[in-house]
Amino acid sequence: MATQVEPIRVTRGQVSVADLVVKTKADHKRALATVEGLMARPRTAEEDALLDVLADLIEKFESRAYPGLGHHPTPVETIRFLMEQNNLSQKDLWDLLGGKSHTSEILSGKRKVSNRQAALLGKRFKISPAVFVSFGPSRG
Repeated sequence: MATQVEPIRVTRGQVSVADLVVKTKADHKRALATVEGLMARPRTAEEDALLDVLADLIEKFESRAYPGLGHHPTPVETIRFLMEQNNLSQKDLWDLLGGKSHTSEILSGKRKVSNRQAALLGKRFKISPAVFVSFGPSRG
């Protein structure tokens, strides 16, 4: 993403404290431009530390300024997304989820994914099984 914003300048490992404030959209753009520049090249230890700090500041600003971005998908939303991305049908998950009826019940939100099923899904899609575990009421 090309930007016209002047990134934060790091001179001899020094950064102004004022550069570490992300309270406005302009601050946000500047911090993002800096992160983009840092991500595009090898970094020093000081620049790695700056990157960590900026990432935290950006995340805090975005959670306040754009509260909708913090949506965490439900296990069902995650499964449906992975099915779509991998061109899978419900039938393709029958072996993992325990057959046609269990698969249908999970995808409709009537049944939660068990720990065993979460482990199988995690292994199948090469992601953490935790994304398939719901700790609240089931919702589709």
